[in-house]
Amino acid sequence: MKAFDKVIGYDDIKMELIRFADVIKNTKKYLKLGVNVPSGLLLYGEPGLGKTLMANCFIAEAGCKVFTLRKDKPNGDFINQIKATFEKAKEKSPVIVFLDDMDKFANEDSNHPNAEEYVTVQACIDECKGQGVFVLATVNDKHCLPDSLLRAGRFDKVIEVNNPSGKDAEQIIAYFLSQKQIMGNVDIEELARLMEGRSCAELETVINEAGIYAGFVGKEKIDQEDIVKANMRMMFESPECMNPVNNADTKKAALHEAGHAVVAEVLDPGIVTLISVCRHTGSTEGFTKLCPPEGYSSSKELQEHDIISGLGGKAATEVVYGTADMGCNGDMHKVFNKVSVLVDNNCTLGFETFEGFNSSAYLLERKDRLMASEITRYYQIAKRIIIENRAFLDAVTEALLDHKTVTFREMQSIREQFAGKNTQCA
Repeated sequence: MKAFDKVIGYDDIKMELIRFADVIKNTKKYLKLGVNVPSGLLLYGEPGLGKTLMANCFIAEAGCKVFTLRKDKPNGDFINQIKATFEKAKEKSPVIVFLDDMDKFANEDSNHPNAEEYVTVQACIDECKGQGVFVLATVNDKHCLPDSLLRAGRFDKVIEVNNPSGKDAEQIIAYFLSQKQIMGNVDIEELARLMEGRSCAELETVINEAGIYAGFVGKEKIDQEDIVKANMRMMFESPECMNPVNNADTKKAALHEAGHAVVAEVLDPGIVTLISVCRHTGSTEGFTKLCPPEGYSSSKELQEHDIISGLGGKAATEVVYGTADMGCNGDMHKVFNKVSVLVDNNCTLGFETFEGFNSSAYLLERKDRLMASEITRYYQIAKRIIIENRAFLDAVTEALLDHKTVTFREMQSIREQFAGKNTQCA
């Protein structure tokens, strides 16, 4: 078994690490090419992504002695330990000094990064240059560190480790599922969409929680329903309600969320990952989770679709009930913020409202009027979609009232019934 076989997914990062490890393992080969042996490598990203595992695999792949430093002493003692560790490393070269959770070495933030601990590490790296000492570090927040420490020549390679998505997420979920007793109906692609943007540790916790749900009711194997329940509990803070009631508020919440989902699906089929009116026990709140399409950040059209679907809940409520939607305050704040980015930051409607560094009452008033006009236009599009797809809206609303949660596959099944149809209400 190769060292990096323990890391599931992250193929691009693994290849970079294997390449760097080969430089340490086969230094003579690279010296013949005139290559300078790098001084250090840093992995950064949110907690729970497996940075320490990757670092340990790197150490195993490189195949040389390692000295590990973690903050486990008072400040003064720890600084002395840093110095002593690098001194030992110079005597034992070639060697790796592993600084695990280096951003925890001092209680500094992005405004005060020059702690004595970091200055000491920086000085030690410089003193060991050319003496067979390679420095490997992991951090959660690299902005706590001084720029001078992160520059090339100290950390020649800085690699960001992101939350798994797409195929990476599917591989990681499949790995954790392989360690459990699982029913054959588990849809890994749907689960990856549902848990997109979550850390590896969170994925593992959700799947373990699903096993608790299954075991409590006497099941011999975990199924898709158990994992969805665990997701609702762990990821969306929506534990199962034992005595759900379809009162008027629940029906309005279901219609509101169905409005968001229907508008989003009509504009970008396959975008809805989850809809729920089970925010938490006793609540009638709901939410709709969308999976942003590829190219979202660089596409004005896709960002406009996002804004229009954000108005879908208000449009559905006001079309069906004929009264103002009194539960859309959060939606309105999000919509206005997104339109502000289009109108001001990206100047999509011209340059007349761009504030830049020189704001004025005139510019602000002009911008506000333009934003209100644009949002009115987007709202009219959302209303038209709701009116033209009323049967689709009703079907999604009913599914929410029946099941409280509608997943990606269930949404696609409902949408396929109405594909290519404009189902106008009378």
